[in-house]
Amino acid sequence: MNRFTTVSGITTLMACVASFAQSPGAPPSNQASLAAATPPAAETHRLSAPPAVTAPPIAPIPPPGNLGDGPVLPARPFSITRADPELDRIISPNAKLETLGDRFGLTEGPVWVPARPAGYLLFVDMLSNVIWKMTPDKHVSVFLYRAGYSGSDLLHAGIQTRRGRANVLLIGPECTSRDSEGRVLWCASNDGAIMRLEKDGSRTILANNYQGKRFDGPNDLAIKSDGAIYFTDTDTGLRDGRFSPLKQLPFTGVYLIKDNKVTLLVDNTALGGSPNGIGLSPDEKYLYLTSGFKKLMRYEVKDDDTLGAGVVFAEGDGIGDGLKVDKHGDVFSTGGAGPGEVRITSPEGKFLGLLNMPLPGTEPKREICALNDAFGDRDGKALYIMGGETVFKIRLKVPGIIPGPAP
Repeated sequence: MNRFTTVSGITTLMACVASFAQSPGAPPSNQASLAAATPPAAETHRLSAPPAVTAPPIAPIPPPGNLGDGPVLPARPFSITRADPELDRIISPNAKLETLGDRFGLTEGPVWVPARPAGYLLFVDMLSNVIWKMTPDKHVSVFLYRAGYSGSDLLHAGIQTRRGRANVLLIGPECTSRDSEGRVLWCASNDGAIMRLEKDGSRTILANNYQGKRFDGPNDLAIKSDGAIYFTDTDTGLRDGRFSPLKQLPFTGVYLIKDNKVTLLVDNTALGGSPNGIGLSPDEKYLYLTSGFKKLMRYEVKDDDTLGAGVVFAEGDGIGDGLKVDKHGDVFSTGGAGPGEVRITSPEGKFLGLLNMPLPGTEPKREICALNDAFGDRDGKALYIMGGETVFKIRLKVPGIIPGPAP
């Protein structure tokens, strides 16, 4: 077929179509009236826009008022504030802060395990619900999983807080320690229990209630040489904190576990604020407790392990979260979620100085703080600092108290 034949065929086809077309002004060929035509069925599947409304203007957003909302803090390097010359017997002015890891959720509650050949560090992650193990070569592995919350109702577990600008849930444990047999104890905050890991890997609940009412969230603990266990209980183990429908105790407090009995020693009213960090003096004659923010209390320990009179031991920056005591009686307390400070206080209550954690000063805002600390290494002269997303280490001149037996 040539192209002339093709064009001719198309022309003939169009002519045939035109012969069936209605002439302008002629009535429809089927004689039907348009007025009597049935309208098409409604398209019920098609979405239609709502009627227009006028929305009220949005009020200006108020300036940041919550932790994490404001601008990043100015960048700063690590530094040591020397408030008293006595600080020089504890740490060198030229001591360097080492970063061991910076990819964690929110680190807390460390303890050094002096196992052979080199020992290792255990510390909790309140976001990941694990206890991490870190060896001296910085290798990290999971030591214990589901250590803070062992249930399955994740929609109702974990109190909300901030990590930088992020809104997060604290679902993991909050502390670790070791007893005289070398067994690991920890605060399973969301389970409301003090736990112990047995040699065969099983878990034992040492305490989970006071007079039949569940704990709100065990936070920190200290173990005396005779086996007495002191611990603090706060609202951080409840999804809505003190407003949680699961809250059964009308107070936060400090407790003693001894001879399979739980005794309330001090509540938040008598303490003058909610408790958090806890530690014993080297001779075990005193128990140190943080009270709210910026206040550290010291209580006499009686022969039956209950507490006697309490006094304000120190006040100021670097107090508010965890604490540990070295073998000379110096108290190393941490400031909590602020800019990141470790306060060193002498056995007499004298303010000696601060270890100021570094700040990046960049976005996204990071949580670089000081939540808790522990002594470690073979000689006990390393201070491990739980810095939120980061784990730090700094060498000291004096050894600290390491819970549990020597290797």
